Amino acid sequence: MSRNMLCKETRFKHFPLPLILMVGILFFGCEEEKKVDEGLPLPVISLKEEKAARSYQYLGSIEGVENVEIRPQVDGILEQIYVDEGDFVEKGQPLFKINSQPYMEDLKNAQANVELEKAKLRKAKTEIDRLQPLIDNEVISEVRMQTTLADYEVAKSALQQAEAVAANMRINLEFTTIKAPVNGFMGRIPRSIGNVVKKTDSEPLTTLSNVHEVYVYFSMSESDYLYYERMKKDSSSKKLNPNVKLILADGSIYDKVGTIDANSGQINRSTGSIALRARFSNPDTLLRSGNTGKILMEQIYPEAILIPQGATASIHDKKFVYTLNEDNTVNRKEIKIEGRSGKEYIVSDGSLSPDDRIVTSGLDKLTDGVKVKPLQQGQLLSSEE
Repeated sequence: MSRNMLCKETRFKHFPLPLILMVGILFFGCEEEKKVDEGLPLPVISLKEEKAARSYQYLGSIEGVENVEIRPQVDGILEQIYVDEGDFVEKGQPLFKINSQPYMEDLKNAQANVELEKAKLRKAKTEIDRLQPLIDNEVISEVRMQTTLADYEVAKSALQQAEAVAANMRINLEFTTIKAPVNGFMGRIPRSIGNVVKKTDSEPLTTLSNVHEVYVYFSMSESDYLYYERMKKDSSSKKLNPNVKLILADGSIYDKVGTIDANSGQINRSTGSIALRARFSNPDTLLRSGNTGKILMEQIYPEAILIPQGATASIHDKKFVYTLNEDNTVNRKEIKIEGRSGKEYIVSDGSLSPDDRIVTSGLDKLTDGVKVKPLQQGQLLSSEE
């Protein structure tokens, strides 16, 4: 046996075994207590006031500010189509041509009737001129003149009627060339050359849309509308943004903002909703009639307290967070949620205060009074590794 080992054995022999065990228990107990006092390592954030926006979305349909159905004003065979689907046309530009021959003949006939009535009027005037000297010399009675004057008035009215018929025939002839009433883009053209078109057709020849500005029609519930009207007049800082945004079908946000400029004025009894209209400029004609999208309305909070959704616990439809006291013990606190801003909750006034500290995860490990070792997100990842 070496001298060192002999010395150690000799030292321990001078202490009773129970004393040695007691010292060991106290030593390890102190180490364990020290670990518990440090608390559970959980991520903690300090709250602060920041700008936030609470959003509301409503499904909408897009229409050009001028969306005109092009229909024939006369019946006939479609003879020419001057444009194609999707073309941009200007006001007054010819679009379609209906066979005009029958209407040309009607106009010639009407003009001939005008000439005939003019001749009858001249004849009646000549008769008046012939009878006037005879009446002046008392050769014939004035009764004869009254009859002649009546014939003159009849001829005059007949001429006016013939001229009106001729004017109507001229209008019908002009209607055989269908022109664009507004600037816009051509829609689908279901008819082809040679088809018979009529004024009574249920389907238009096409639809012409002026989309340099567009309307987005959408509906909101009665309760949302009441809230919307109140918030427009609210004098507090939590006002609705007067400008609205448009979320396109691909999920992107349209780069122009719009304004709500009209509503239907009444609640639909069957759906309990009201229809509204937002107006957007569309200089690049990206938006077309028939597109769909979502109207995005935002309520602005200049100073709001935001918390991650994962930092809350739900119990019986109530929301709770765990706040930290000065000694890093936790306290469960009920909060009121006013809305969402992105992936965070907007907390109602009075629920939490700036500089409050809350635990953001691991809430299932906590109860009131449990001590926490605050960690930043980077520290948490390092400890997990």
